[in-house]
Amino acid sequence: MTSCFSCGATLPKTFHRGDRCPECGADVRVCLNCTFYEPSAHWECHETIPERVADKDRANFCDYFRPTEKAERTPRNPLSGKKDARDDFNKLFGG
Repeated sequence: MTSCFSCGATLPKTFHRGDRCPECGADVRVCLNCTFYEPSAHWECHETIPERVADKDRANFCDYFRPTEKAERTPRNPLSGKKDARDDFNKLFGG
């Protein structure tokens, strides 16, 4: 089962570049919905891609794209981790 990276809604098994989430309207054929997406990997991808995809939340033409099937996946905002890290830093150092 693939879930929308933005709202967590269940997505169909197959979808195409122009498809959008029926709940929130976000693009669904994006890096954030891909099996190979990994923030800690080179260019945030486990595949050997020729160049970095800058907009992980925008539809693209990547030939390696495979919808993730992680049932436990929660919606994520790529910028939320940055805010959480800043908040943790400020709590620790009183900023």
